[in-house]
Amino acid sequence: MAKKTVEISVEDKLRALYDLQIIDSRLDEIRNTRGELPIEVEDLEIEIEGLEKRAEKFQNEIKEQNDEIGTKNEVINHAKSLIDKYKSQQDTVRNNKEFEALGKEIEYQELEIQLADKRIREFGAKISHKNETLEELTSKIGELKNHLKFKKEELENLVAETQKEEDFLLAKSEEFAKNIDERLLASYQRIRNNTTTGLAVVGLERGAPKGSFFTLPPQKQMEIAQRKKIIIDEHSGKILVDDDLVNEENEKMKDIIKF
Repeated sequence: MAKKTVEISVEDKLRALYDLQIIDSRLDEIRNTRGELPIEVEDLEIEIEGLEKRAEKFQNEIKEQNDEIGTKNEVINHAKSLIDKYKSQQDTVRNNKEFEALGKEIEYQELEIQLADKRIREFGAKISHKNETLEELTSKIGELKNHLKFKKEELENLVAETQKEEDFLLAKSEEFAKNIDERLLASYQRIRNNTTTGLAVVGLERGAPKGSFFTLPPQKQMEIAQRKKIIIDEHSGKILVDDDLVNEENEKMKDIIKF
């Protein structure tokens, strides 16, 4: 035999929605106590990562330029050995033509040495500048890491204070959400995501939805009190429940989520 689907009344759906709202609102309160700390921690981590990449780039460039200096020193040493060789050969040449040819080779190698020296000085100046910048970056990274450590400890302490309650409420939120059909739950979550307060289900205050200045007509207030259908506020887009239901569920939920 096919299993019968249990029909849940609109009133039960409204109660389940409001109970879920109470739990989720308390979760919002807990998370709000952390203020901007999670964002500050994340921003610091991103900033440090960016600076570390920049520092790594400078380190690689300094290494490349030091390698270039090493190469230029090899050029100089090679040129000097050739000069010594050519000068030695000049002592044994038999005519002026060979002497002059060797002289030109010596001049060429001397020019190579001058050019290599010039390039070494240029690389040295660049390395000096990059080292200064790298030192500043390293100092800045150190300061930010200390600040990040302080902020993380601050956040961890705040989380530790409320972690037990938060875990309990998250479990209760999942538990209560199971009592609401998927379509209605999706609507509830969409409304919550579209509000700055996180309120998707609200009661009435002096005839107006909580947080709204638009008073509802008496007929609409009566329909809400009858709990025969899900009523959405046309101005705020929130699900509306009557004061009696609000008071009853608030009282009931005190025993369920007290900490």
